Amino acid sequence: MAETKREIERKYDVKADAELPDLTGVAGVAKAVDKGVVELDAVYHDTTDQLLLADSITLRRRTGGDDEGWHLKLPVSLIQGVRDEIHAPLSDSVPPELSGLVRSRVRDAALVPVMRLVTARDLRHLLDAKGALLAELSIDRVRAERLTEGGSTAEWAEIEVELADDVDPALLDRIEKKLKKLGVERSKSASKLARAQAGTAPPPTRQRIARGKPKPAEAKQGKKDERAVAVHEEDPAVRPAPVTAADHVLAYIRTQRDALVALDPDVRRDLPDSVHRMRVATRRMRSAFRSYRKLLDRSVTDPIGVELKWLAGELGVDRDQEVLAERLTDRVDTVPGTLLLGPVRARLRIWNVAGADDARSRTVAALEGQRYVRLLDSVDALLADPPLRKAALASPAKALPKAVRKDYARLEARIEHALALAPGEERDVAMHGARKAAKRARYAGEAARPALGKPAKRFAKQMKAVQKVLGDHQDSVVAREALRSLAIQAHAAGETAFTWGLLYGQEEAAATDRERELPQVWAKASRAKLRSSLGG
Repeated sequence: MAETKREIERKYDVKADAELPDLTGVAGVAKAVDKGVVELDAVYHDTTDQLLLADSITLRRRTGGDDEGWHLKLPVSLIQGVRDEIHAPLSDSVPPELSGLVRSRVRDAALVPVMRLVTARDLRHLLDAKGALLAELSIDRVRAERLTEGGSTAEWAEIEVELADDVDPALLDRIEKKLKKLGVERSKSASKLARAQAGTAPPPTRQRIARGKPKPAEAKQGKKDERAVAVHEEDPAVRPAPVTAADHVLAYIRTQRDALVALDPDVRRDLPDSVHRMRVATRRMRSAFRSYRKLLDRSVTDPIGVELKWLAGELGVDRDQEVLAERLTDRVDTVPGTLLLGPVRARLRIWNVAGADDARSRTVAALEGQRYVRLLDSVDALLADPPLRKAALASPAKALPKAVRKDYARLEARIEHALALAPGEERDVAMHGARKAAKRARYAGEAARPALGKPAKRFAKQMKAVQKVLGDHQDSVVAREALRSLAIQAHAAGETAFTWGLLYGQEEAAATDRERELPQVWAKASRAKLRSSLGG
């Protein structure tokens, strides 16, 4: 069973003969206790082209110390030195629970041993006045051996300071201030593995082609844009600034692709809001394909859009269950005790557990399947060689406003249709269609914002307001369907369905409120000035 720990640490370069510094003068540190020297032997695994290292991820099998086993480190904030360290028991091969967490990065590539680090760690505990552990301070004397390409080696020493659980990160700043006074500077390498790769790289530095890297639209007919990235360093190259309309749209699509890849392990770990954010990334990308279809060849983007819709649907089961459960629980919590008749909370809890388990299984199964991997590969291929149409070379100021206004016109027609209908099922369906159109118009505005600036930002903000009203209305429709089902189950079990009916009535009233609110929100969002300011 894998366990996760939030790791907050900083590393500092020191000479080979350096000794552990005395940090008892740092505010908060009352005592330092030497813990002796421990020998650590770690073999790092990666793909042959080091896709994990390129994303500052490390995967190792380590023996020695009190936490031997497999360690996967996922960056949370490289600047602050924060990573999630996921532990799995010692085994001969990479544990499936860890290989799954890096699948969006490596796809079907094999994880192989790439580096061995043997470390002599001279460890000291920093304690507060009550004897509680604040941080671990160590000097690591490291010998690295490259397990590929000739087996070259490198040696160095570094100071490592790792905070104990729940300790204020400000302590690291105070420690760093003290170390600077002693002439000790922060390490430029993000990890030991990154430093080992740099120190053992054969000349000239090996390079790999970045996956799915950008290509300016205006260079479509010329040489393919293949930007190389040194595997052991932070990428020094700067992506070319967007020039054409297609450049801006591709940059937006690339951002969504990066979000999909980065959120994959969060979804697998069931972290809060991860499913929602990943689903939004799929929808934004699909929406961009549809809104800006004049720029990109639909014979390429439409099949990808179909797969994005599939993935959003698989993720939606989990997300929709989560949102609905929260909504119904909040409703029950507001019911006075005198009106809460029967085992309402128990029945709601049973319903939620059953639905959540099914939704969770479906989400994980989707991420484990080859269909998902093929989807990621197809997006990478599109970004590496964009299927540009003639209009792609147009200026952003001309092409992007036109696409945004077209999505607005689509929304306007749906809003007017919905408002013309009498309350009831037909209007509910029409408002749901308008909600989808509002979301698409909002995403079109967001994609255009880097090129069009504040006008696109204001447009997207107003579309979001419309989307929210329509979304709240649709949530009420879905909630009523669930409440009716729960009422039927309660009645069949011989329970009173009174409370379920009461909640159903509250959801009907909420939907009516949203229908009354919509005209006012739409009037503000449909002002001609909002669209004319986009230019074009």
